[in-house]
Amino acid sequence: MIIQSTLSQQVKKAFFALYQSPLGTVEFQLTRKEFEGDITVVTFPMLRVVKMNPAQLGEELGNYLVEHVKEVKAFNVVKGFLNLVIEDEFYLNFFNKIKDDTKYGFVHDVDDKAVIVEYSSPNTNKPLHLGHVRNVLLGYSVSEILKASGRKVYKTQIINDRGIHICKSMLAWKRYGEGETPVSTGLKGDKLVGNYYVKFDKEYKKEIATLVEQGLSEDDAKKQAPILIEAQEMLIKWEAGDEEVVSLWKMMNGWVYDGFEITYKNIGVDFDSYYYESNTYLLGKEFVSEGLKTGVFFKKKDNSVWCDLTDDGLDEKIVLRSDGTAVYMTQDIGTAIQRIKDCPDVGGMVYTVGNEQDYHFKVLFLILKKLGFDWAKNLFHLSYGMVDLPSGKMKSREGTVVDADDLINEMASTAQEISQDLGKLEGYSDNEKSDIYKTIGLGALKYFILKVDPKKRILFDPKESVDFQGNTGPFIQYTYARIQAILRKVDFDMSTNLFALSLHHKEKELIKQLELFPEVLQQAANNHSPALVANYTYDLVKEFNSFYQNVSILGADNQNEKVFRVQLAQSVANTIKNAFGLLGINVPHRM
Repeated sequence: MIIQSTLSQQVKKAFFALYQSPLGTVEFQLTRKEFEGDITVVTFPMLRVVKMNPAQLGEELGNYLVEHVKEVKAFNVVKGFLNLVIEDEFYLNFFNKIKDDTKYGFVHDVDDKAVIVEYSSPNTNKPLHLGHVRNVLLGYSVSEILKASGRKVYKTQIINDRGIHICKSMLAWKRYGEGETPVSTGLKGDKLVGNYYVKFDKEYKKEIATLVEQGLSEDDAKKQAPILIEAQEMLIKWEAGDEEVVSLWKMMNGWVYDGFEITYKNIGVDFDSYYYESNTYLLGKEFVSEGLKTGVFFKKKDNSVWCDLTDDGLDEKIVLRSDGTAVYMTQDIGTAIQRIKDCPDVGGMVYTVGNEQDYHFKVLFLILKKLGFDWAKNLFHLSYGMVDLPSGKMKSREGTVVDADDLINEMASTAQEISQDLGKLEGYSDNEKSDIYKTIGLGALKYFILKVDPKKRILFDPKESVDFQGNTGPFIQYTYARIQAILRKVDFDMSTNLFALSLHHKEKELIKQLELFPEVLQQAANNHSPALVANYTYDLVKEFNSFYQNVSILGADNQNEKVFRVQLAQSVANTIKNAFGLLGINVPHRM
């Protein structure tokens, strides 16, 4: 906060003047609501420098600050906490500096070193689902927050477009598809391919049951099911470049990519670049050779190559199999290095991946450091918990996942149902209503997911998320729309800078909340946590609604008060819009 930086030096001067001893850092906190004051100086750490009663210390410091510091109007001491009342002039001066800044809180001087943020990273055998939704919302929001904090950001993903799971969908389509296409079925391509992934699993289970009836153990039946063996043979053919298999692979992956793009557009996220596992799975082997020479890796008797991380509290990690083929770790090493080659201005990377991969990324980052890459110290795993539904856990191969497209549509329908019950959109055209339902529904979904600390698991309830009361997206959107309704009634010049005003305590509280935004934004960037921005916005909206209920805006006693209160409402609306923009949420002008 600006007031903290202003007062810090003044408190140090006061302390030295009173006790002839230098003071290190000054500890501040916001004054508790039940006490008078705007900012509180914690005196207890000062007792290490000067031995005296903390209440007496607070009184002496308070008297000195009131006498010598123009910003300090009054003080009180509660059990060693020095509560300072700040002059209205300070808050008015601050507000006049920010009120016309439409991007208040954003840093416009971009850091020389860019950061890559990876998110989504789907498999091309099924549509995006609710788990992907949390991933893409987190990755996109962190990208936007980092940009607003002064970082150049490249958004990317790696698409898992090869492997046995891809071949399962391909084989099922080849066996049972009868030439179906997205055009002939009217299905999005990713949904069509996902249906065949489910079909494969059903046929696989049938074959397992038949083999068990014939006397095989379940484990043997799983390995010997003809459909699985055929899928494994298809993968071998793909890796050998078989023309027919590769052609089928390109066609079906093309369908999936088209489907993904529609989903990304509907949910409002984008990417600057794409990496494909089919292009990266051979990367990394050359760095294993280098690491063998420098002692980072060692070779076992069977010629497999490992990295010994036991001194670092981890285990031994394989990076090349005995037959010379790479594992996922090798590929991730190579892909990370390739990205730096592709974008030489990058100084770090953020990987948005679920918490089941926590150990994998500890190992990856450590190996890259051991290989001597300076940027490896700036790698971050944005680890997040799973998303559950009231009905339980989702399983892709059994077809029990919540499809992302269906979820988006369901959110709009839920918003429509609740809005109609509340009578919120009477008098709107059908097209206007449809747009607002989508804005409210998506806002509800995004806010519900992003307001929770990424590390925590989420139980997602669509109806709860579209509540127009409480800590929800629609509640905040409604407040923004309420302010727009006020602004539409303004018929006077709002550009005046006002200084000689006596502030209502609700006005002061609102300015204090606005003052926090730049600090919250930087904390969110440093912690890779959109939840900090989301919950700040809710606090700002609560403070505005308290102001709105206690203070008349357009019915103020005089013109200067009226102008100031409208300016204050407009600044709150701008901050809501900017904060929600960082979360990828739109705000409606009418609701």
